[in-house]
Amino acid sequence: MDATLPLTVASSLPASFPWLSLIALLPAAGALLMPLLPGDGTDPRAPRTIALVVLLADLLLMMWVFSQRFDGGLSGLQLVERVPWVPLLGLEWSLGADGLSAPLVVLSGLVTLLAVAASWNVNRKTQLYFGLLLLQASAQSLVFLSQDFLLFFLAWELELVPVYLLIAIWGGTQRQYAATKFILYTATASLLILISGLALALSGDGFTLNLQSLSERSYGGSFGLLCYLGFLIGFGVKLPMFPLHTWLPDAHGEANAPVSMLLAGVLLKMGGYALLRFNVQMLPDAHVQLAPALVVLGIVNIIYGALNAFAQDNVKRRIACSSVSHMGFVLLGIGAIDSLGMSGAMLQMISHGLIAASMFFVTGVFYERTRTLSIPNMGGLAKVLPITFAFFLASSLASLALPGMSGFISEITVFLGITANDGFTVPFRVVTIVLAAIGLVLTPVYLLSLCRRVFFGPRIPALAVVGDMKPRELVIGLCLLVPTLAIGFWPRLAIDFYGATTTALAEGLSASSVMAVGRLSALG
Repeated sequence: MDATLPLTVASSLPASFPWLSLIALLPAAGALLMPLLPGDGTDPRAPRTIALVVLLADLLLMMWVFSQRFDGGLSGLQLVERVPWVPLLGLEWSLGADGLSAPLVVLSGLVTLLAVAASWNVNRKTQLYFGLLLLQASAQSLVFLSQDFLLFFLAWELELVPVYLLIAIWGGTQRQYAATKFILYTATASLLILISGLALALSGDGFTLNLQSLSERSYGGSFGLLCYLGFLIGFGVKLPMFPLHTWLPDAHGEANAPVSMLLAGVLLKMGGYALLRFNVQMLPDAHVQLAPALVVLGIVNIIYGALNAFAQDNVKRRIACSSVSHMGFVLLGIGAIDSLGMSGAMLQMISHGLIAASMFFVTGVFYERTRTLSIPNMGGLAKVLPITFAFFLASSLASLALPGMSGFISEITVFLGITANDGFTVPFRVVTIVLAAIGLVLTPVYLLSLCRRVFFGPRIPALAVVGDMKPRELVIGLCLLVPTLAIGFWPRLAIDFYGATTTALAEGLSASSVMAVGRLSALG
């Protein structure tokens, strides 16, 4: 990529204070307090309070830093911190924020805080449980903020450990199988990420692990394509991308509701973020060539995930398949290679993070009361759980892209990105829109069918006396639904964070397309 492209000329703005380090390390510092707490791990009050206070402080710090110290109108890195860490390996403690990372850091902070608040009834090995959630929060922030490849990779691997343990220890009856499948898929994919990243670092004039320096180099030919495919498969597992998605329904089906909130609300977004950061920003020539393939993969995700959702009789597994379908729109937007498409992909990640976390949270609410997730074993819950039903219905309507909610504006932006791209032929664009629209039609069918069977089916006598949502649960639900409505009515709340960065990415891809056409003309 030419160093004169708009994305790279935006100067990196150094931080006067290590705000990003504080954001990333504050939860880990809280985790270090957990082993010092007295007790046998059955009393959750002290560890839960520490986790809530630390994560609330971290979220408030994020919101202050990104509202006061961050300028969404700039496309380059801001608040940059660079300190040599292991000079022998070229490893730096290098952090920075731009439009791709800032909104996702805030999203991860919000969802993790609410996941802790949703873990009110965890009363086994509580120090370990809340310590792992705090460690997970630090790893998530480091993934989004790291500007050194090796630091990024270490954070990417670090966040796998808490998730594995959270599923394996506090999951359902098949938790060992689900946790093992999760770690096998993600750890294997990490090998491709490491190989591709080191290959980029070793190419060119000199060895460097700095992501901004790597993005200024040019990687053409088969080398660039191979690295692109390595990243695509490695990050595609986390997205998840068909056919690398099969770990997700098992993980959601066995994880408790707060962990499912993290999986859907944050972890899947790491895959989309990494595709933008590595595949699009560092390898624009390869991305221009393979963008149609990403569009096709996105369509497959959308339709396959929706069809697979119909076959699920477990509430969480159905929502997990819905996540596969909705993350297909992220692939579709990234493949559109224009500003509208990538803006839609970013907005879809933010929107889906809020909506999916809300759906899994409400699912956890009625699971704690019914002790079942089997759709045939539930029915008539709307009469005994009217507030719970209202929240689940609102989340479902947001997921099926009801106008006025964030899901609508994100998906329509992706559609506009595809239709506005003159680089695709008209038949390709028409077929893409028609097939994606089929996925949009299927979504309300399986979600509203789920609502009907769970809340309006024949009443189960054993479920006639369960209690409705408590004030704590109402607050958690509102903290997820209010941003969904706010972004739906005023998308600039999110777009102003990342608009300049996605525009610069699109301009870089446009320049790569022009150069590719020039090379073909010269050969002709």
